[in-house]
Amino acid sequence: MQNTMQRSSSKVRSIAISGIIAALYVAVAMLVAPFGFTQIQFRVAEMFNHLIAFNKKYIVPIVLGVFITNLFSPLGWYDLVFGVGQTVISLVAVILISRYIKGETARMIATMLVFTFTMSIIAFELHLAFQLPFLLTWFTCAVGEFVVLLAGIPIMKALNKRLKFKELI
Repeated sequence: MQNTMQRSSSKVRSIAISGIIAALYVAVAMLVAPFGFTQIQFRVAEMFNHLIAFNKKYIVPIVLGVFITNLFSPLGWYDLVFGVGQTVISLVAVILISRYIKGETARMIATMLVFTFTMSIIAFELHLAFQLPFLLTWFTCAVGEFVVLLAGIPIMKALNKRLKFKELI
């Protein structure tokens, strides 16, 4: 009986933490919204992608945060398909790659590289929506993603010391 209550309490805690993370993603993304939906993207909330380096369970709140944020995108359904799709593909790739990478910092570097590379999906989306040049758009989106995720590494490391991301969810 007590084990059942502990598991139930743990699930409620996990759901609550996931909701908080998704809400934080949305709030941070909306603070810089004009820079999160264009060909030059600095979506600061993308640093939450580094949570995947600590625990694969963070995939749900990250994807949920991206989905909710993209509901407000001026690109409409494009961002719901391509933006959320890029996040899912990237996070799954990082989870698979992380099996072979030891240490959170190395995993965050892998996250940064995977997300930077897969910005090609976002560049394709922007090419379809606005007929922007694909390679130039990929470059500008990739640079923005790289900068945000690079800056996010020390921030997430500092937060992890206090919050213990591995055990949080």
